[in-house]
Amino acid sequence: MSRTRPRFDIDEWSIGADGIDVENLAHEESVFGLSNGHVGWRGNLDEGDPRGVAGSYLNGLFEEHPMPYAEEGYGYPECGQSVINAANGQLIRLIVGDEPFDVRRGSLTSHTRRLDFRAGTLEREVEWTSPTGQRVRIRSTRIVSFAHRSVAAVHYRVQALGGPADVTVISELLANEPLPITHDDPRVQELLSEPLEGVASAAGAGAATLVHRTRKSGLTTAVAMDHRVSGSPRNEPSVETDVDATGDRARTTVRASLAAGETLEIVKLVGHEFSSDLSTAALRDRAETAVGDALRAGWDALVADQRARLDDFWECADVRVDGPARLQQAVRFALFQVFQASTRMELRSVPGKGLTGSGYEGHTFWDFEAFVLPVLTSTLPHAAEQALRWRHSVLDRARDRAAQLHLQGAALPWRTIDGRESSGYWPASTAAFHINADVAGAVLHYVRATGDADFEREAGLEILVETARLWASLGRWDPHGGFHIDGVTGPDEYSAIANDNVFTNLAAQKNLRGAAAAARRHPEVASELEVVDDEIARWELAAAAMTVPFDDERGVHPQSAGYTDLERWNFESTAPDEYLLHDHFPYFDLYRKQVVKQADLVLALFFSHESFTAEQKERAFEYYEAITVRDSSLSAAAQAVVAAEVGHLDLALDYLAEVATLDLDDLHGNTGQGLHVAALAGVWTAITAGFGGMRDSDSGLRFCPRLPSEIDGLEFGVRIHGCVLRVDVRQAEATYRLASGDPVTITHYDEQVTLDAGHPVTRGIPPLQSRGPQPRQPRGRAPRPALEAFSA
Repeated sequence: MSRTRPRFDIDEWSIGADGIDVENLAHEESVFGLSNGHVGWRGNLDEGDPRGVAGSYLNGLFEEHPMPYAEEGYGYPECGQSVINAANGQLIRLIVGDEPFDVRRGSLTSHTRRLDFRAGTLEREVEWTSPTGQRVRIRSTRIVSFAHRSVAAVHYRVQALGGPADVTVISELLANEPLPITHDDPRVQELLSEPLEGVASAAGAGAATLVHRTRKSGLTTAVAMDHRVSGSPRNEPSVETDVDATGDRARTTVRASLAAGETLEIVKLVGHEFSSDLSTAALRDRAETAVGDALRAGWDALVADQRARLDDFWECADVRVDGPARLQQAVRFALFQVFQASTRMELRSVPGKGLTGSGYEGHTFWDFEAFVLPVLTSTLPHAAEQALRWRHSVLDRARDRAAQLHLQGAALPWRTIDGRESSGYWPASTAAFHINADVAGAVLHYVRATGDADFEREAGLEILVETARLWASLGRWDPHGGFHIDGVTGPDEYSAIANDNVFTNLAAQKNLRGAAAAARRHPEVASELEVVDDEIARWELAAAAMTVPFDDERGVHPQSAGYTDLERWNFESTAPDEYLLHDHFPYFDLYRKQVVKQADLVLALFFSHESFTAEQKERAFEYYEAITVRDSSLSAAAQAVVAAEVGHLDLALDYLAEVATLDLDDLHGNTGQGLHVAALAGVWTAITAGFGGMRDSDSGLRFCPRLPSEIDGLEFGVRIHGCVLRVDVRQAEATYRLASGDPVTITHYDEQVTLDAGHPVTRGIPPLQSRGPQPRQPRGRAPRPALEAFSA
């Protein structure tokens, strides 16, 4: 992985960049992206060119395409799904005299951009001299509103410097901008090149609307814009405005003659809607009404609402680090991105890249429930509820998939946009049944953390029941009474079609027990779902008899049955430029060797922490460190957590450093396709579960905090049944503060502590027992050193 100097400056509450690096715009566009979970705008320059990748996304707006196979097989998904661009409303082009503003032409005196984590704004300021010598200052502030779900807005200001200037501002909506998706099948490429068909357009008085429909997926989208134009407080410039709209483009053109020092100001509001069943007129009305409401509220109110939503979020979610300044910045950047990917998604999930890029074709994966939902449940529970209700809303499609696979219950998709399986490689998708248990585990965690019995009755129980039914039909009983789950793929993508994957079996065990307990809590709802006592008993019996392999000879849990007997990968003969391994070696070779792409058994040590002894965790961590290459962004956070638990605090800090700078420094070279949202969520997990030692179970929250020497203090918050618990960890002690609400009992190491609101409790941290040598990783695959990552 790349080792690079920081591209961005260091500030605790923002991230910015000076100058313009045209070759690396795609990376900056992802980092500077704005979203609210419904609308996503990449951090493209206002004028649209130059650009890395154009990006204006709506969560769930996609095109369907054929899924071509070299050889057909029963049960293969028939259709693929790919995210597409909505009509782009970011565009504001500027002409000074007769020279278009372009950062590649003329002379740039200065160019700065800054993403503010407290204001929720992207600020840009430019001083530019045109090729003919006219100077202007351009300032823009961009938001994707948290208060108005459909609305994004830009406050654009151009000021004449040194002399008069005639300026023309062209504000656009532009549809069918291409995504960087290429496909060998011309049928697929044709659909994705121009996925939108024009349905209607309208223009008048500075406003315009475009309505389009996807060619195959049957989704209609309406994007509307309107403007407020003004000038300098003392000198109103002469302004002319006209507007037109047709086909894929709508334009509002503003012309002004500015004297030296005068400013033209434009506030642009853009509304975004889409639907599979609303009429064109209804959809247009919704988009235009959203814009109208935002215009009446005014720019200042939009910005104030943005700040208020973030203030509320940070009250609980903020993580304060008494340590390297760049770590503090990286942690807040990660939390901000998780927040804005989720806060207004409303019955949707979060794609793997959020709404910051088209990577992974816009699909959501199991890592959302496994990595992102725990953060949302603990800091933004209403968003977690919406995502879980989305899973409930697509259960019928998962039931259909299970029936196609000749299984009972529901088979949730490994990658999807609308709830249908959208992966054509079945060993890594259909066989990865652990997605069922990951979603079920998220349901159980959400209900424990919030006490939301209404959700459990209305949606959670049905998810638990249908996923439990899947395990009961997928597993088998051996002659000795053991329950096995054969032929499945765990989280590690360098292994496939294994028997008794430990992560999967332990997660399924929790799923079965959780479903049984929830069905007993809500017998009326369970009866409606045709759950009977015998079925509950079978779930409990299967859970009790679940097989968890253990290698007695080596004293370690195998990743799956027989895994530790496989030949080890020849790491010493693998050159540094041969990673990522799947880009240089065939899967059939990877599948038959001991080499781990991403934490699997180690992830089980964390997710199913109660199923292992301390000695087993230490031994397993050491064993799997030696064969884990981290060719996935999902691995470092889990390794950080377990490294901290078994006492290797410096190694845990290195893993935290790697995941915290993964996107900021583009360590995998693909951040230009969008941020890694699950890895960003993993930053919070590495801190709270790693150095905070936080573990969740039916017994409540337990904390075993301990800090590395480079961090003097750490403070974070967790929501418990609507109340905020703040945990303040120092080198020698930890303090727990409950902000409000009824008393809460937690566990500090092995001591139960009851917390009353307003009465902090401090407990000492026991000394760390001596540990053996720090585990070694495969040659060249040690994590990024914290000293390097956090240096300026």
